[in-house]
Formats: sequence, structure tokens, C-alpha cells
Amino acid sequence: MPDLLLELFSEEIPARMQAKAADDLRRMVTDKLVAEGLVYEGAKAFATPRRLALTVHGIPARQADLKEERKGPRVGGADAAIQGFLKATGLSSIEEATIQRDPKKGDFYVALIEKPGRATLDVLAEMLPVIVRTFPWPKSMRWGKRSEKPGALNWVRPLHAITATFGLETEEPDVISFAVDGIEAGQTTFGHRFMAPAPISVRRFEDYEAKLLDAKVVLDPDRRKDTIVTDAKQLAFAQGYELVEDPVLLDEVAGLVEWPVVLMGSFDPEYLKVPGEVIRATIRNNQKCFVVRDPKTGGLAPKFILTANIEATDGGKTIIAGNERVIRARLSDAKFFYETDLKTKLEDRLPKFEQIVFHEKLGTQAARIARIEKLAAEIAPTVGADAAKTARAAKLAKADLLTEVVGEFPEVQGLMGKYYALAQGEDASVAAACEEHYKPQGPGDRVPTDKVAVAVALADKLDTLVGFWAIDEKPTGSKDPYALRRAALGVIRLITENALRASLLKVAASALAGLHVKSAHEPDKLTADLLSFFADRLKVQLREQGARHDLVDAVFALGGQDDLLMVVRRVEALGKFLDSDDGKNLLAGTKRASNILAIEEKKDKRKFEGAPDVALYKLDEEKALAKAIGEVAAEAGAAVAKEDFAAAMRAMAKLRPAVDAFFDKVKVNDDDAAIRENRLRLLNEIRSATRAVADFSKIEG
Repeated sequence: MPDLLLELFSEEIPARMQAKAADDLRRMVTDKLVAEGLVYEGAKAFATPRRLALTVHGIPARQADLKEERKGPRVGGADAAIQGFLKATGLSSIEEATIQRDPKKGDFYVALIEKPGRATLDVLAEMLPVIVRTFPWPKSMRWGKRSEKPGALNWVRPLHAITATFGLETEEPDVISFAVDGIEAGQTTFGHRFMAPAPISVRRFEDYEAKLLDAKVVLDPDRRKDTIVTDAKQLAFAQGYELVEDPVLLDEVAGLVEWPVVLMGSFDPEYLKVPGEVIRATIRNNQKCFVVRDPKTGGLAPKFILTANIEATDGGKTIIAGNERVIRARLSDAKFFYETDLKTKLEDRLPKFEQIVFHEKLGTQAARIARIEKLAAEIAPTVGADAAKTARAAKLAKADLLTEVVGEFPEVQGLMGKYYALAQGEDASVAAACEEHYKPQGPGDRVPTDKVAVAVALADKLDTLVGFWAIDEKPTGSKDPYALRRAALGVIRLITENALRASLLKVAASALAGLHVKSAHEPDKLTADLLSFFADRLKVQLREQGARHDLVDAVFALGGQDDLLMVVRRVEALGKFLDSDDGKNLLAGTKRASNILAIEEKKDKRKFEGAPDVALYKLDEEKALAKAIGEVAAEAGAAVAKEDFAAAMRAMAKLRPAVDAFFDKVKVNDDDAAIRENRLRLLNEIRSATRAVADFSKIEG
């Protein structure tokens, strides 16, 4: 079957937009093909700085013919209905319709519509201009004289040429005939801007890709990335260094070049006195270059790797010299900022926070730092941290936000706080907390283990959560402008991965007490609502780890479950138990008991609570179940009190034989009203006994 080749050739497309644009082009074209009944075999899109390209193979040469029966009005119906039917179906008269007999509803007209399929070439000529004109660039522009006319094309950068061919691999393809804003589709593209700018005539994708390669254009972004990484590693290795890999920068650099040429430059070793992260940020942000590491020292080497877009006649000497000149100036600035920052102690910067508003309803940054300092000191004993060091760390943790280096490179906030704290003689744990109190910032970020850092990190995140809860600025739907979901997941990971025992309700209440704002909610309701938010985040976290969300619900349904570590351990034990035959069968029996109780309680409009009357037991199975419940409830309760949830589950398993036998032999709804009520109370005892470990009614299955 025929293949499609489409290329949109323009001025340079911003690197950050290329990947999404390629995906949008593939999606828009293939979605439209399918909507037109043209199911294809495969599609792949590509982007370089100057072009978007798409190949779709295995497209039918034409649409299938369409035959459709359209039901019309009743025979003898209103003339307006018949005329509308004729117009909708394209019939010239009602005599062209057939009549379908229906003894019950009456006879009605039916039109048989036969629509011959169109040639795919015509379909493409109609749909591609629409796709180009409606392409979803985040930013676009108009240009030239045509931009003055209504309906002028908007594109990310001036569009110069369109290549569009369609045909079989064994034949000369057809050019798809269409134009957009005066740009006629053809089969001519262009190679590298400097090294091979001449026009190139192409036929189909394989021919197109090969000719571009000959014209110094690597079409596939992944291939460009592989070239850059491989050459950079070899270049670094040849001089005894290691490339410091940077996937995000690699994506950007691959979007800046069509023909990657990797070169190495150097800078004055004097600049290595500046922290390596600052050097890397300077070189990365300003010149899009990679840094290299000296494996002997583990620190950065006074070298950098750049990616040029041309094979220079002088071997790249001029390009390297230009980059070295810019990097020298930028590193000189960074060194000046760093040395200037070192002259002022972190604590001497704090008064400036009194003039900086954190949030109009939550006060200044200075007030927030004071709250975090107080809360962190309260949390310190819980995590085993030194209270004085914790308070000191919380006081200094945000101070580096006011430094010159962080002002220039926000991505090193926290890290510079650590360097400055160590330089002014602070304790190592205090310095570590300055960096790590922001962590973890995402699922892939590491969790602090230093106890002082853990306490400050918890205080920072909990102050944020409680503060925004108090002013009713909670996340809604997909909107979370203050990253509160991330903060809650951070708290969860800090607690669970450090195996901390902490009452979230108590800590949240302490945070709320230090918050001098008028809340729209009562304190107990606010903290309970926040705990529910944590439960939802915990479900997300555990689900990503393979646990079932309903088990989290089953544990939280017991009420008062604000010790997240214990919730996780209880969920883990419950999950293992329910994977066993005893667990599955007990769950089935418990659900059966709950269902019967729900029906009968609804019927009688009352609960069957209270201890059953032993004298009313008539069958051995009733007595055995009552005995088992008593023993299991005591054993499971004792195990839960010791926080041995696995033992509690083993105790629960002992209920299974008695429950199975009861339902096998005992008629719950006995004709004797007193016996019926007694047996329903016994079922309620099953429900109560299992609540020692979880609310089984919340468990699915």
C-alpha cells in the first residue's frame, strides 16, 4: 500500500517545542486518516531545528465505498418531514426511497445511500492544509506581505516549503496538490543551512532521509543525541576525563543542531574554587555546554564540551575560542557573586525577609521562617534530632534565597545554603538541612536521612500544607499552584522511608496553633480534612508501589489512623493476608455477614448491636463461632496493641473454619424472632472482630 511523506520546512524551531510538535503532527494526521476510514500500518514523526517531518506507511489508495440505510418518515407523513428527508439523503424524489413494512408502527421510508470512496490523494489534499493552518504551536507568528491579509498563516517561524508525496514504494509517487498561504506543496527540500543549502528533490521517506544525511542533516533526534553523547564521552575519555551527563541539556542541544559536531574547550582552573554546581549551571545555562569530571579527584575539570552545527574548516578553533570567551566572562561573574556572598553571614540576611511577603494571607517570609523554626524544634524529638541544631537549621535554611548566586541561578537554592553554612562554621547537620529541607521534590528525588534535615523538611512541608488549608487554598482537579500534592507526598516519604512514628494530627495541630490567621474552618475539621488528603496521597503512593487502594481505605476507615508508618505496615500485612486462601475466604464470609446485616437492619430499621445471649444458641456451629470470635478478638487485639499486624492476621485466619461452618449449617433468619435477632447479633460480632485490623466492608472483591 502507498506511503505518505510530509515535511514542513521553516526557520529555526525553538528546541523546547520540537518534540511536542512532532508528536502533534503525527497525531493530527493519523487521527484524520482514521476518521476518513483510512487505517494505516505505522507512522513516525521527526523534528530538526528547521523542519517537521512525518512518514505514514501502509495507507489504502482510496476509501472504501460506503453503503448506508437511512430511516425516514412514515409513509403519508407531513410534507415538511419528507422534504427534509430528501434533502438529507440526496434523493431527488420520494419514489427513489424504498418502503419498509412494520405492522405495529406503520410503514416508513428508507433511503439506501451509496457513497463511493474517494482517492486517498484527494483526501490528503483536502486535510493537510487544514492541519497546517490549525497546528497548535504554543507561540506563533505571521510574516511578510501576506501577514496583512485576513486569514494569513500563523507558524512558529516563517514557513518556506512544504514537501508532500504519496505513492507506492515501487512507483514514482504523486505530489499531493495543495497550497498554504501561497506555499505550494512539492517534493523539494533543503539540506544544512551552511554546508549543503542547495535544493534537494525527494520522492519518498527512505530517499528523503538518505539525501538529507548526504546534505549534512541528521533527521532523527534520537540519532543526533546518540552522536552527541558518544562523541562527547570519547572526547572526554581521550583526555582522561568523564562526561557529566545531562539528559535535559542533551534534549535541548539535539534540538539546536542538524549536524552535531562535538568539540572541547577549556577555562582557567582558578574558577574551580567556585562550587562545581555553580560552574555547571553557568556553563549550562549560558552556553548550553556540558562539563567534565576528573575521575582522579571526583571534581570538575577545567574543560567543557560544546556541540557545533557545522564542520568548520579550521577544525572548530574559532568556535571553541568564541565559547571560551563567553564562558570566561560568565565564570568571572559567578566567582564574583560567590565571593561577595561569602562576605555576609546567612543570619545577617534574615532581616530582609521581613519585607518579603510569602503570601498575602500567610504573612511575610520572616513570619514563616519563625513558624518553621518553632515547629521543627517540636518535631525534633520525634525523629531523634537535636532540638537546638534543628532550630538553628530551620532559621538559616531559607537565607540563601537572598544571595547573589541563587538570584542568578535559582536551581542551586538550598545547595548554596549548605556551602555558605559550612564556610561560616555551622554544624554539618545544620548545613545539610539547608540543602535537604526541600527534598524530596518528586518521586525520583532522594529522601533526606540526616535527622536534623528530616525534622526541618517535615516542618517546612507541614507549615505549607496547614497554612494553605487554613486559608482554603486547596488543590482542585488538576490545579495545584502551590504544589501541595507534592508536599504531602514528601511528608509521606519522609515518614515511611525513615520509619518515623509520628501523629500527623498532633503535628498539624501544632502547626495550626502557630499560624496567626483567621481560618474558615474549626481546627479539628481542618486537621481531619488534611488527614483525608494525606490518605488520598498515600493511596497514590502505595498504588505506584503495587498496593491496592481499597486496603488503604479499609485501614483509614477505622478512624484515628494518623500514624502513616503504622498505616503502611497494616496495609502490607492485610495485603499478604488477603492473598492467602484463608484471607480470601474470611473476606467472603465477612462480606456475607455484612450484607445480611445490611438487609435485615434496613428491614427492621435498627442495628443488631450488643452481645448475643448464650442461652439462645441452639446449634453447635453457633457456639463454635461465638467461642472463636472471643478468642480471635482477644488475640488479634493484643497483636495490634503490640503493632504485630502479621500476628493479628494469623489470628483472624482462625475465624475462617467457624464462619464457613456457621453459614453452611445455620439459618440466620430463623422463624423464632428471638433466635433470629441473636444470630444477627452474632454476625455483628464477626464484623466487630475483624475491625481490629481493618474495615473489611471497604475491601473490594
